[in-house]
Order: sequence, then structure tokens, then C-alpha cells
Amino acid sequence: MKKILILGAGKIGRIASVMLNVTGDYAVTLADANCDMLELFADETAATLVKVDVTDEVALTEVARGHDAILSTCPFYLNVAIARVARSVGAAYFDVTEDVETTRAIRGIANGASSAFVPQCGLAPGFISIAAHDLFKRFDRVDKLRLRVGALPQNPTNRLKYNLTWSTDGLINEYLNPCEAIVNSKRVEVLPLEGYERFSIDGTEYEAFNTSGGVGALCDMLEGKVANLDYKTVRYPGHQEILKILIEDLRLGERPDMMKDIFENALPVTQQDVIVIFADAVGTRNGVLCEENFVRKVHGTEIGGQKWSAIQITTSAGVCTLMDMVLTGELPGVGYVRQEQVSLDDFLANRFGRYFSPTH
Repeated sequence: MKKILILGAGKIGRIASVMLNVTGDYAVTLADANCDMLELFADETAATLVKVDVTDEVALTEVARGHDAILSTCPFYLNVAIARVARSVGAAYFDVTEDVETTRAIRGIANGASSAFVPQCGLAPGFISIAAHDLFKRFDRVDKLRLRVGALPQNPTNRLKYNLTWSTDGLINEYLNPCEAIVNSKRVEVLPLEGYERFSIDGTEYEAFNTSGGVGALCDMLEGKVANLDYKTVRYPGHQEILKILIEDLRLGERPDMMKDIFENALPVTQQDVIVIFADAVGTRNGVLCEENFVRKVHGTEIGGQKWSAIQITTSAGVCTLMDMVLTGELPGVGYVRQEQVSLDDFLANRFGRYFSPTH
């Protein structure tokens, strides 16, 4: 039985603990600095609960020893230190961060490591890169590769048409930071909240705009191989215009702490959410210009006797699938592992990847 250390008893750490435990193949330790968080979860999991301050590398190292893998569901700015600890104890490392600079630092830590390092393996970045890369491989030449993902309330009632469904720090980070893209076969940075577009899926209209981090490492891999590639966040129409008022006109982009406080006190949390996943490729195959896309809508469901939201399920299923594939030998067990090394068919066939199935 493999031993897993999950750091962070929040929305993703808790479901990952349950998801791994119900298989019977993993012994999970769930750690957090907040005893109240651990106590709230004590009746919901078979995991061993441990208090540890992840900013104390000495204490974290003691807790981490003997584990086969470490999963960080902590805020992105804590992950570099956690990755250092993972390397020092020889454990595989996984996270769900969207932060580009953090991922670059972890890639450096992975050089020469005796274990696997797999950052950015949640939903976006993560699964969306696997789906997009699968489309890329079906063409002789790709002119456009588009990645679109949204975590949305099923029944929006406010003018932002949005509810909090995941990390507020991560949400603000993706709204404020530069975004990677490929334009005319060259990797570039584009501005967040720009690149506005509208589209429909199954009769529902959405908007999309640039946000940071969701493209993962695809730009590294596909520069010079794809003419144009971008990632955009999906929202209901009207969201982006209000964001620009808040971030640009009211200058909350210069005061992210205030923006976080406003969001967390004004936007309710909901578990009645839907995940919209859309990957699209336009290019040439056998001399014919054609288009293919991958579309999923994922809703919440019950796991381990508890109801979980769609964003919790897709993020946890993304990282648990990659962890499962690494620890069972389906993926490399050493060094930096990219999402694009994963076959979409193999991912969806995995016991955790099946949560992305439209019939699940």
C-alpha cells in the first residue's frame, strides 16, 4: 500500500483524501496547520490527521519521511518549499497550482531528482492540456489550438453571474498575471482579461477571456509546432466587463488583498456548480482543412458517501489520476513529468479519470 501525504485540509485536500482512501490502495495522511480544519474533517475521512506548519521545513520533513508521494493543495506561494522537502525525502511531488513562476522553480528542483515531480495537474492547468494535446496529435498541421475552461454556478443570481467555487487567491492570481500564448508560431505574453470572445455549447451562451496559468507547459512544448494557441477562462456573459471595472477602473488590481476580502464577503460559495471544458483544434489533415473539438460538462456527485462539487471532483480527479499513473509505473517515476506525456485515452480509462466521463 502506497503512503500519501496531502498538505492542506481545504476543498481539494479533503476530497483527494476521500478519493484515494476509498480505493483501498492508498494510506493517506492529511496535514494542515489549522487544527479546526482537521477537526471538521475528522468524521469524514479514514486518513491520519496531522498538524504541521508547512512553512517550517524541518517539521514538514519529519512528517514527510516514509511517504511515497506528497500532494500540495496549499496556496501556490508555499509550493516551492514543499517541493524541496519532497526531493529531500525522495517522495514524488504533485500540486494543482496555476502559478507559472512557481512551476518553473519546481521544474528546476526536479532536475536530477530520484522521484517524479508533477506540478499543475488539476483541471486547468492539468486535464485541459491533456485533452488539447490529444487534439494536436490528430493533425498534420495545426493553425489554432484553443483551450477553454470555466467553473460556474449552475444557477447564477448576482450581476457577476459567479459564485466562489475554489481558491480565492488562485482566482485573483489568474485575473491579474500575464498569460502565455503562441501567436504566429512564437511564444508570447498577453494581457489578462483581454482576448474577449463569446460562444455557445448546447444552447447556453458563454464568454471567455485571457487568464493566467491554465495553459500549463503546452507553450513550451508546442512553440514552433502550432501557429496559434491560447487559454481562456469561461464565464457567463457580463462577468468580464464588471471585472475590468473592479480591477482597472477602481484599481483593485493594485490591492489584491482588498479584492480578496471583497470577493469572500460578497460572493457566496456554492456546491451547485458545473465545469465547462472545451478544447478545439483547426488545422490540416491529409491536405484537408478541418476542425475537431473536445467538450465536457461535469457536475457534482457523491463519493465516499458525501456530495462534492464539480470543481472539487475535477481538480482532485486530475491530480489523483496522475499520481495513480506515476505510482503504478504507467508514467515516469523520476524527474519532471509533463501533462502532455499522458494519453487522453489512458487518462479517461483510469479509475480516477473516469470522473471526467459524461456518463459518470
